[in-house]
Amino acid sequence: MMGQGAHAALALVLLLLLLWRQAAPIEVPQDPKILQDLKQPPTIVKQSVKDYIVDPRDNIIIECEAKGNPVPTFSWRRNGKFFNIGKDPRVTMRKRSGTLEIGFRSGGRPEDYEGEYQCFASNEFGVALSNKILLRVSKAPLWPKEVLEPVVVTEGSPLVLLCNPPPGLPPPFTFWMNNAMTPIPQDKRVSMGLNGDLYFSNVLAKDAHTDYSCNARFLFTHTIQQKNPFTLKVQPKEPYNDTSYNATDPYGGRRVAESTPTFLSPSGSESSKMVLRDEQLLLECIAAGLPTPTIKWFKKGGDLPGRKVKFENFNKTLKIVNVSEEDAGEYVCMANNQLGSIRHSIFVQVKAAPYWLDKPTNLVLAPDENGRLVCRANGNPKPNIQWLINGQPVDSSPPNLSRQVLGDTIIFRSVQMGSSAVYQCNASNQHGYLLANAFVSVLDMPPRMLGPKNQLIKVIENNRTFLDCPFFGSPLPELRWFKNGQGSGLDGGQYRVYINGTLEIKRARSEDEGTYTCVANSILGTAENQVRLEVKEQTRIVRAPERQSAIRGSTAHFDCKVKSDPSLSVTVTWTKDDKPLQLGWRLRKDDESLTIPNVNEGDEGMYTCTVKSEIDQDMASARLTVLEEASLNPSVSSALPPDRPEPPMDLDLSDPAARSVRLTWIPGNDNRSPITQFLVQFEEDHWEPGRWQNLSTYPGDLNSVILQLAPFVNYQFRVIAINSVGQSQPSRPSPRYKTSGAAPDAIPRGLRGWGSKKDDMEITWEPLLDLERNGPNLHYNVWWRLKDSGDEWSNVTTIGSKHVIHNTETYVPYEIKIQARNEFGAAPESNVVIGYSGEDKPTDAPTGLRVSKVESTTANIHWKPVALNSVQGEFKEYRLYYWRESSLVAGLVVSKEKKTKGFFSTVAEPSGILSDLVPYSKYKMFMVVANSRFESPPSNTVEFITKEGVPDAPKFFRINRRGFDTLQLEWGKPLEPNGILVGYLLKYQTVNGTRLGHPQFKNLLPNETEFTLRLPDRSVRYKFFLSARTQEGAGEVFADESPHFANEVELTDASVASAFTPTPTPLAPLPPTTITPTTIRTSAPTTPATTPSTTTTATTTTTTPSTTTTTTTEATTTTTPPVLVTTKRTDQNVLVAPGREIWNLTVVPNSNYANVSWRHNFPAGSSEFVLEYTLESNKTVKVVAVKQQPPITVADLIAGATYSLRVYSHELNSVSSESVSFKTKPAYIDQVDIATQGWFIGLMCAIALIILILLIVCFIKRSRGGKYPGGGCVTGFTKYLVRDKKDLPLDPVDQKDQDGSFDYHSDEDNKPLQGSQTSLDGNVKESDDSLVDYGEGGDGQFNEDGSFIGQYTVKKDKDETEGNESSEATSPVNAIYSLA
Repeated sequence: MMGQGAHAALALVLLLLLLWRQAAPIEVPQDPKILQDLKQPPTIVKQSVKDYIVDPRDNIIIECEAKGNPVPTFSWRRNGKFFNIGKDPRVTMRKRSGTLEIGFRSGGRPEDYEGEYQCFASNEFGVALSNKILLRVSKAPLWPKEVLEPVVVTEGSPLVLLCNPPPGLPPPFTFWMNNAMTPIPQDKRVSMGLNGDLYFSNVLAKDAHTDYSCNARFLFTHTIQQKNPFTLKVQPKEPYNDTSYNATDPYGGRRVAESTPTFLSPSGSESSKMVLRDEQLLLECIAAGLPTPTIKWFKKGGDLPGRKVKFENFNKTLKIVNVSEEDAGEYVCMANNQLGSIRHSIFVQVKAAPYWLDKPTNLVLAPDENGRLVCRANGNPKPNIQWLINGQPVDSSPPNLSRQVLGDTIIFRSVQMGSSAVYQCNASNQHGYLLANAFVSVLDMPPRMLGPKNQLIKVIENNRTFLDCPFFGSPLPELRWFKNGQGSGLDGGQYRVYINGTLEIKRARSEDEGTYTCVANSILGTAENQVRLEVKEQTRIVRAPERQSAIRGSTAHFDCKVKSDPSLSVTVTWTKDDKPLQLGWRLRKDDESLTIPNVNEGDEGMYTCTVKSEIDQDMASARLTVLEEASLNPSVSSALPPDRPEPPMDLDLSDPAARSVRLTWIPGNDNRSPITQFLVQFEEDHWEPGRWQNLSTYPGDLNSVILQLAPFVNYQFRVIAINSVGQSQPSRPSPRYKTSGAAPDAIPRGLRGWGSKKDDMEITWEPLLDLERNGPNLHYNVWWRLKDSGDEWSNVTTIGSKHVIHNTETYVPYEIKIQARNEFGAAPESNVVIGYSGEDKPTDAPTGLRVSKVESTTANIHWKPVALNSVQGEFKEYRLYYWRESSLVAGLVVSKEKKTKGFFSTVAEPSGILSDLVPYSKYKMFMVVANSRFESPPSNTVEFITKEGVPDAPKFFRINRRGFDTLQLEWGKPLEPNGILVGYLLKYQTVNGTRLGHPQFKNLLPNETEFTLRLPDRSVRYKFFLSARTQEGAGEVFADESPHFANEVELTDASVASAFTPTPTPLAPLPPTTITPTTIRTSAPTTPATTPSTTTTATTTTTTPSTTTTTTTEATTTTTPPVLVTTKRTDQNVLVAPGREIWNLTVVPNSNYANVSWRHNFPAGSSEFVLEYTLESNKTVKVVAVKQQPPITVADLIAGATYSLRVYSHELNSVSSESVSFKTKPAYIDQVDIATQGWFIGLMCAIALIILILLIVCFIKRSRGGKYPGGGCVTGFTKYLVRDKKDLPLDPVDQKDQDGSFDYHSDEDNKPLQGSQTSLDGNVKESDDSLVDYGEGGDGQFNEDGSFIGQYTVKKDKDETEGNESSEATSPVNAIYSLA
């Protein structure tokens, strides 16, 4: 019964296969004529991201673009309901697009438009859907108002300062700073956790500060919120002993109780963590204890995935990138110090949002064809697959007999017109979803011809020829070719028709000329095109020019006779030494020759005759040698050079035998070079008539030899003489000589048995050569049997070179032998060889593929082998497929071409070395086992990252002279940096012939690509060696020498002009006033006591026509002339040479100059400094080298412009300051200093005179007993002056937003206080309220909740208002100046 059921099932499967006509989808050609008329359903080509967060200050744009024919129309759903765009005046849709634009110029709140949006693109053939786009508005809430009590903690105890940032969208980035706006130092003892809290493993006395402030930076709104600062008070166990403090004893000799480790985060002995596939896993363990515990990480049951693991935050955070399923498991962190240890287990689960295995693609079918859509996805948990048609579930759509849904596959059978639609596949689980659109377009299009009409093709006789006939139709038409409109279709013989419509003629002959018609036929119609073929005779040179020697003054003549097709026009051109030959009064050319009269030395060379037609060409060359005139030598021939010998003559055959004959000849003239060899050639008239073949060579002193011949061949012979110059022309052929027949001597070579299918074996061999046949009717006897079976031999006789044995087992060995026979007898039997029947696909895949010991260019790989019987064939190798997935160098695009490497190994634990990898790259690989024909399924895919290596050579290296004493070096970055570039190493030395001078070295920064070298002597040449460097060392060297000065042009570039000019004449002196400089501070390192440092002060300058000096109260500086140095702007993140530093760079800007000062620890006079400043508006970079100590005055600046400036050492380019940005003051052209005006001085004198007169009158009246008591007159006048100005309004000092945040770029920062003093240089005094003040501590101005907001951009809300929350009292000095 079971046997009958199995037969019935097999019969059913066969029946289904017969009924199922699977048609390949139609490939639509990208031909404009086809695409113009091709009707297709919509396809979404552009859409916004699924989780779409927008800036509330911008208009909202939700993208949706689609293509199709007819052009699709668009509609939207919001939160699952139809979104009526026409009813909302703020919402518009772009023309011929579905993109929505929501504007708020006329009012409205972006929050009102939050929700889930989905776009529908439709035409008459279907509806395509976008993803569901969740629109949310970015939020940056304020920090909750709170009053923080001082935190009091005992020394040595642990502590956690809570951050609790306000929840934002997206979540903010947190960091801790003090009032000086510098980060809180973090180390093994003090660090910030993933939640933003600040953890102290143990508290030291030095931790007592009043300004621990947590900051939250919101990326979308570019704002920073600051929490009210914590005040930390540390209670010491004992009085602090200053005299006993040292770096190794932070407690100053006091006894602080030590403690075993405990975990501050996470709590308990175990916890769990869930992470999604391909995301980033962060595990954290922070421990308390004294001494500070050390954190170590382990994974139970295996090693940490080294290629993906990074340890951060002083080993407290374990980071795994690109998480995969094998990263799940139990991770253990251990904290230990000298008193003990503690462990915490974290159980990691890896889940996965859906990801594609087989994404559905568009399907174009003809009526009555079959097809299928496949939608396969994976995830954890397993995703649910749902099919939709035109946006509606398939289950709820009208039934369609031609469509069958089988899980993740839809099968279409015999589709009909009108069933075109867009199908959506939705794969979803609790972690996300995937949505794919794929249309099924049922297309009927009559046949069309896509190529040019009535094309004429000309070809050369006996050449392979192709006639093209591109076509299209749906269903796919059948194409046939006809010649001259007659006969059946052309296919077979010397014709072959390809599936794309091309007709091949294997060897075109004259009788193939004619008109060829290609006809495309389908049930919808017929289309045809014609191609006219003309076969032309080959263009060739039948009498070529020959090498000759001519005496100077004689005439030389070269032949070039051409034969070509009469219908083709040809042109004959001559060249000499591959250059066109200038024909003139002396050189003459006709149709068949070139004549050179009155030959001279300049005519010597190689002459080439080239003949061209419109479809082919031919050429031939000969050399002309010019000899000196031989008038004084009686023998002209003795002056001629050696030449090729003359051909042998009078060939004669004698002494005939069955397989030999004697050949005799008379040698020709040797032409002044002895004959060294004779070459005997033969031609036979049966197998290859007309083809001469080499038989043997003989010494030049012989002229009679016995030739060894093959049986049953009709020979004729010729002889060629050879001397030191070359070969002679062949002799005339000898009479023919035919040898008698014999049995074959040779055994067929290359006997082998191999399987073309899994159940057969092909026995093949190389047939005997024509000259090995030895007689007519050649055939082969073949024997075979199973190896070691002892069976009788099976045999067959055939005239071919192959025999196939069917119905064999898979890959079993056979014994094989062969014998050749002809009419005269049999040859010897061959040796027995072992052959194998066909191979099948290997069933088992290698497992456990992994890597170890990954270096920059190599990696050790290991795998578990397969059983050899599962290979089902000859074991060839374990084949590793690997490819470079990406480079770790940001922005570097790499080729992902797969490469293979084979490993032949049969050991129990195989391994190998994968070499020639590219350093600093991410690779993927998998392995298969291969037999001779097939590969097994792939193993697990493994990712690994190669280490950093040395870089390639720079892309180019150019050396140009830019002046009499200047060399400009330019180079390009390496195509393969093989790591993070840390700079370039330039070595150069003088060159004097073959002698090299003492080498000099220059270290350059990683993004410098230019270098200028001054030449002490412009006649000196240099040799340069340039290599790029990574942390692993210097790479391949690019070497070049400087060009000769004679080839250069004098430099006239005006850009070499001075970037620094004398400081302008200052204003007239005024009473001393303190000017507060704009100072950008970096962390100042501790300067050794033995190294002097430079201090900066504010300066005023005085200029004369010849000198420029700068005077200060503490130092004297000089504005220096420019010195041209490296002009490429360097990165600010440079490597600092140990022991030397530059810090506290200070800039005091004016309108067109700035005073620059800095501090350093270079010995006085030991180093030059380079000032590099960049104009931010156009990124113009200028540099100047200075030998003076700071301060320095930078002149010729643009008023009101923003610059960035840095200072670095000329000798040690890597020693650099931080970059400083500053803005020069506006040019107050119309504003003048009132104190310098004549009318003001006159008015002041008049007031002083009046006051003096009043005082005199008062004293006179008092002396006469007047009514003014003592001092009353003066007191009354003073009160009058003060009362006149006391009601002046004051502008606010602190300009705040409504939410209490500060704007970094508020325009009010530069406004003067009403009634404030004008500064000495004519500019108003800047507001004292700035971010710098907040960084300095002091009486900083904050909101009620203690927060501030840093606006990184100038963009502001339209509803911002200004408040007068603080003001500044007007001083008496300000009142007096306001009166002025």
